[in-house]
Amino acid sequence: MEFNVGVIKGDGIGPEVVTEAVKVLDAIAAKFNHKFNYTDILMGGCSIDATGVPLTDEAIEAAKASDAVLLGSIGGNTATSPWYKLEPGLRPEAGLLKLRKSLNLFANLRPANLYAELKEACPLREDIIGGGFDMMIMRELTGGLYFGERSTVEEDGQLVARDSLTYSENEIRRIAKRGFDIAMKRRKKVTSVDKANVLDSSRLWRKIVEEVAKDYPEVEYEHMLVDNCAMQLVKNPGQFDVILTENMFGDILSDEASMVTGSIGMLASASLNDTRFGLYEPSGGSAPDIAGKGIANPIATILSAAMMLRFSFDLDREADAIEASVKKVLQLGYRTIDIMPRDGSVVTEVGTSKMGDLIIENL
Repeated sequence: MEFNVGVIKGDGIGPEVVTEAVKVLDAIAAKFNHKFNYTDILMGGCSIDATGVPLTDEAIEAAKASDAVLLGSIGGNTATSPWYKLEPGLRPEAGLLKLRKSLNLFANLRPANLYAELKEACPLREDIIGGGFDMMIMRELTGGLYFGERSTVEEDGQLVARDSLTYSENEIRRIAKRGFDIAMKRRKKVTSVDKANVLDSSRLWRKIVEEVAKDYPEVEYEHMLVDNCAMQLVKNPGQFDVILTENMFGDILSDEASMVTGSIGMLASASLNDTRFGLYEPSGGSAPDIAGKGIANPIATILSAAMMLRFSFDLDREADAIEASVKKVLQLGYRTIDIMPRDGSVVTEVGTSKMGDLIIENL
């Protein structure tokens, strides 16, 4: 089979980790008789340097012409980079928000699972993590506070800032359906997270989720306030299967869940629209402090490529092969610096490129 993949290498460690993911995809193509055609697309700081804007209309059209897009990371050091002296709409992250909106990428999937081989890296006590955990955070991505009206004005001699949190019934319904669909392929449990004791938007969220749940009688579901969910993630993470939530809550909770696994460098991410199209990226940032040193962990980006195979291309066997290879490499005792054990366990530290090579060798 033949697929067209848009490739956004991005900034910082982005080009390094994307290179390894593309290497793995090429190995999959050779092993399973597929062909991946790659189109390089500029976004983020590198696009600002080349074009003056974080995302051009031409880049958006190139992304739309692809079957899926693989993204590294964008941005730089917010304290020192000249990109962050620009107005907010011209900064690197504005390109990502614009791309999500342009492609209608409303559903963000962030898996957080604890590999048995990395239990020592988990900051929680062993009696808390028990047999480990495996959850999927389903975050609404194109509505809510990040896309609402905002203003900063002077009133009565002082500056006043306002941000609007708005959700429509249809926006909530479509992400809820996607969350319950994912739960049907997993352990059939949904935890819908809101702040319904305070926010009107959350009360509407809860109402629509309850309506959608009626169409999925096999799925157990519950409501949980966001502050309680943040607590439960560090108290008993094993209770969660699919966490369904709005944009800002999902942004915060998914980062918390990622660090409970021990390293954000292990966690993939997918952003989907109403079709098979998706944007696939690691959960971590561009880490400009280690860019070019060859020590960044490429596993999250490689696992994001596996998600692309599974969700956009229906290549479950190929995705399984990548995920199994990652697990095998960890079992063999290879680690990048961010997942090196603290208990003196004997493992072998490897760099970015070598980790990619090892995953290919064990496919």
